[in-house]
Amino acid sequence: MARLALVTGGQRGIGAAISEALLAQGRRVIASYAGNDAAAAEFTARTGIPCVKFNVADYDSCAEALARIKAEHGPVEILVNNAGITRDAMMRKLTRTWWDEVIDTNLGSCYNMCKVVWDDMNASKFGRIVNIGSVNGQAGQLGQVNYAAAKSGIHGFTKALAQEGARNQITVNAIAPGYVDTEMVRAVPADVLEKIVARIPRGRLGRAEDIARGVAFLTADDADFITGATLSINGGQHMY
Repeated sequence: MARLALVTGGQRGIGAAISEALLAQGRRVIASYAGNDAAAAEFTARTGIPCVKFNVADYDSCAEALARIKAEHGPVEILVNNAGITRDAMMRKLTRTWWDEVIDTNLGSCYNMCKVVWDDMNASKFGRIVNIGSVNGQAGQLGQVNYAAAKSGIHGFTKALAQEGARNQITVNAIAPGYVDTEMVRAVPADVLEKIVARIPRGRLGRAEDIARGVAFLTADDADFITGATLSINGGQHMY
């Protein structure tokens, strides 16, 4: 039977491209989502990929959802931690609530999701985990103290967990996307976006498919000698 992949935030933007790339690779795929029922239904109707609604920032919600997924589909063998939010503000206006929301959703979810799949991956002696970081977790970004801290934490989390999983053929890697042409980036004012693109040597924004190809590569069965790595996909914007 084809391996089961779970992509958090997997029905929109980069997550949708990842889900579709893994499906094309021959995986069985499930996408998680937080709240947009209409978008999830449209995605499932278009792709045939089922969507499961739960809160990745809440451990109990993750544990309950994974138990349902396992009972219906079997254990998750490929996990892509893609779900994330922004609550941008300069430090003088950054509230503790906005800090906690971003840390819990972007970084805490990596713990929650890895924790609930870890025992099964170790038991089967196979696992592929890819955590989606960010160029802003590598280089920092004005007005994104919370987001940059969470994404930077993902890179450290990845390196540490990779050392735990290696003996049982579990690889744990990260991808650090640059600025990708998604709904969130398209909301940036045109003059600001123009300046961002001007700093990208490749001369364009990334595409969701650029990130998805990286995930497909890192989750392949024969990608078993790549672990603890961060793959930067940013058009040369930041060489780290």
